Amino acid sequence: MDFAANIVVLAGLVIGLIYGAVGLLSGFCMMSSLRGLWAEGDGRLVRTYALAIGVAIAASQLFAARGLVDLGKSIYLQPSFSAPVMFLGGLLFGYGMVMSNGCGSRALVLLGRGNLRSSVVVIVLGIFAEMTLKGLIAPARIAMVQASQATAKLTSVPALLSAVGLGEIPSRMIAASVLSAALIIFAFAHEPFRKSWGQIAAGLIVGVLVAAGWYATGYLGADDFNPTPVTSLTFIAPIADALQYVMLSTGSTLNFGIVTVFGVFAGSLATALATGRFHLEGYQSPRHMLRSAGGAALMGAGGVMALGCSVGQGLTGLSTLSLASFVAVAGILAGTAIGLRGALRVRPLAAA
Repeated sequence: MDFAANIVVLAGLVIGLIYGAVGLLSGFCMMSSLRGLWAEGDGRLVRTYALAIGVAIAASQLFAARGLVDLGKSIYLQPSFSAPVMFLGGLLFGYGMVMSNGCGSRALVLLGRGNLRSSVVVIVLGIFAEMTLKGLIAPARIAMVQASQATAKLTSVPALLSAVGLGEIPSRMIAASVLSAALIIFAFAHEPFRKSWGQIAAGLIVGVLVAAGWYATGYLGADDFNPTPVTSLTFIAPIADALQYVMLSTGSTLNFGIVTVFGVFAGSLATALATGRFHLEGYQSPRHMLRSAGGAALMGAGGVMALGCSVGQGLTGLSTLSLASFVAVAGILAGTAIGLRGALRVRPLAAA
């Protein structure tokens, strides 16, 4: 690898290590946040997520406005996409997230803590993601996308504002300021959250990590002769790539996503060992394992269809202010709501 590629890989490792440590210490997770809010009446974790999104939007859009990162090169702002497939993918991912009791990034964090259930989630998620990207499920996904995709002239919230006569930079800064301020105000309007310094720190750090990923791949990794894909924190395709790299490393190349996956696991493991949180856990019953694996399969397939997960779309995609990302996140929220509430909710398993 050349120098720029090495810098990107190193940055991905550092970002992953920090995310793994923060995720373990804070419990950062969209599913836990929504379950706390809807099922348990505790809104602190959802405020952590809102703060992370607000910080990620503000910092990422500032980088873009200053010309440091071209977010338009990311997958989130491509002009052609299928809104129905992205919403359906988000729906499947959200429901699968409830079945597996956490998303892909949370599974990596819990695996580092010794949760052996998460090893099944990570492996099954990676297999079904690869099947949906390139394998048995890929033809069906491609057919659905081709039948329903459209080409949009306006792909982001700033682009909508530009269409009414505002300049590019003013549009970007107005959109980022309004949305990030609303999210940050929502977070700090909650008194229990204001007293939770650990949750505040987690939201700030994760938001900064998203922007750091954009900076690493879009600025430090910029090379006209060997361009690096412009991306940031996301976990569906990278988990699939990481599993493939573990099995077939010969001829493969480390990239930002793969080392981020390894970094999250390593950061969680090191933190768990250092703080005495490491302990082995397994499944309660075969039914528990079947449900968990089924949820992982839905997350793998749905995450590919949605072009991201609760972090890949819920944080990184939203930081670009992509209209497609809002569609995918709406699907994830709907799927999670169905899994947590109503007739189709995922019911607790009886103790083995």
